[in-house]
Amino acid sequence: MEHAPDAQDGLAAAAGCGLVEHVELAGAFLLAAIRYWLVVFPRTAVQLRRWRRRAARIPDPMLRDTALKALDKRGNIEGAAAFAAFVPWRWRGRAVRALVAFQVAYNHADMLAEQPSGEPAANARRLHEALLVALDPDAQHPDYYALDPQHDDAGYLAEIVDCCRTALGGLPSFAAVAAPARRAASRIVAFQSFSVSGQDQLERWAHTQLSPDGALEWWETAAAGGSSLGVHALIAAAAVRSLPAEELAAIEGAYFPWIGALHSLLDSLLDELEDAATGQLSLVGRYRCSRDAASRMRSLTVRALAAARTLPDGRSHQLLVAAMACHYLSALDGTAAGEPEPAWAVREALGALAGPALVVFRARRLAGRRRHGPVRVEPASPAIRVGDERGVDARAA
Repeated sequence: MEHAPDAQDGLAAAAGCGLVEHVELAGAFLLAAIRYWLVVFPRTAVQLRRWRRRAARIPDPMLRDTALKALDKRGNIEGAAAFAAFVPWRWRGRAVRALVAFQVAYNHADMLAEQPSGEPAANARRLHEALLVALDPDAQHPDYYALDPQHDDAGYLAEIVDCCRTALGGLPSFAAVAAPARRAASRIVAFQSFSVSGQDQLERWAHTQLSPDGALEWWETAAAGGSSLGVHALIAAAAVRSLPAEELAAIEGAYFPWIGALHSLLDSLLDELEDAATGQLSLVGRYRCSRDAASRMRSLTVRALAAARTLPDGRSHQLLVAAMACHYLSALDGTAAGEPEPAWAVREALGALAGPALVVFRARRLAGRRRHGPVRVEPASPAIRVGDERGVDARAA
């Protein structure tokens, strides 16, 4: 199989190697961080409080508990909102509401699909249809709980979906991004349903999504399909007044597969270290050995950065890729096993982009430990696991 170019060959092109480039990237990161912490983060906190209050009113105790636990996965919700730091000021509030609501709906559907069900694959598909409805202002709400043992959420999931599409409907270019965004969401729905059906079905589906050049292994493609970052990028793009079709195609092609694959495999790496004792087989565990995983994830990082750099406002996408990766790298620093070889390879491939992002995430993690004491490191997105023939679940961000 032909693999992606070696990381050492493409590293300078992907991240930039000159002093001027490093200074410019550092300046761009600083400005983005200011926008995020002063504007986006407070708005995100407001939305999270809103959904926590709403979840607390769910009548069914199991659904209420699941909804509240899904909201505890703040990492991927805050990561989704980070895309709003790069949209025009006028549309930033709407973008935050849409981004947060979409990821809250994903977290909620994912956690519900993990619960026992008579028809797990069909139940996972029906629950995750909420993501498609969230991107379609004209769609009717199906009965999301038709195959789920619990039913009475008092309209909670439908309210999240309606919040997302109402916010999206006010963005100037939502009509232009709707089709590629729904394609990305359709891949999430497919991944979530096939992943609970056993590895064979997931692998067969992934082969239908592989690029003709065979640049990806099947589990890398599957990982890309489960990532929500492509939807987030398109929601942010909807805040731009004029979006040529070729720019939309470039965004879709960068996030699926390259950026999405890196995102989900890093999540899988973190989950593997935490849950190795369970005997579940992770996607990142499909590599032959740690060295092979490191080589592939280094190459994926290079390809993800290169793809990001070619996009309109490519520096912003590079910073988002680096921030996403460094969230995981900082979390892996906090594990008992320390930084594994694949994580080190990703950090090396990020180059100068890793420095400022790692400083921020490590400082925040340290501050959290000082306030609350040592805590279990949570993945920033639902864990990716590949099921065996007995039906062990697979999950993605």
